[in-house]
Amino acid sequence: MFYRPEDGHGLPHNPFNAIVAPRPIGWISTRDAAGRNNLAPYSFFNATAYVPPQVMFTSTTTKPDQGDTKDSVANIRETGVFCVNVVEEAMRNAMNASSATLPKGVDEFVHAGVTAAECETIDCPRVAGAPASLECRLTQIIALEGECNWMVLGEVTGIHMRDDCLRDGRFDVLAFRPLARLGYRDYAVIRDVFELVRPDD
Repeated sequence: MFYRPEDGHGLPHNPFNAIVAPRPIGWISTRDAAGRNNLAPYSFFNATAYVPPQVMFTSTTTKPDQGDTKDSVANIRETGVFCVNVVEEAMRNAMNASSATLPKGVDEFVHAGVTAAECETIDCPRVAGAPASLECRLTQIIALEGECNWMVLGEVTGIHMRDDCLRDGRFDVLAFRPLARLGYRDYAVIRDVFELVRPDD
């Protein structure tokens, strides 16, 4: 099968959402200028650079009470900071609950039953007990092609790692089994890891 996205695919569901998979999930926590917390998962997310460490996520939809975007991007525009929380298998139901479209100002931490903790380098909440959390200062918000597609880039200013996820001096994903997005309503859990020696090692 071949199709041009501009012409449509003719399938019941958009295959593009499942082709680029698995995708890590950035569980983005923010706080608005009035001090109200927000928490939402984004699977258009990844790390982008090592030095300085940088990450990105993209928001692709809107809410009637936020104009051209959703709560996360609106809050980051106001405050210039956000936190990326790693999602483990054990947190899948809370992550899913936090994806609900709720009115502006509703605290998804409370809605999803997630405990919030304060960040160290920025004025922002983080997910207490997450395997890792990345405190970020906004560097750019880029308008992408299409309606209401916003890419948010940030520099990591602080990193939290749960003690039980550190094994033999390494951050061990098998200690918590990360959740990944596959597309549609499908997710996966990382349970198997193998190592490859690079040609230049």
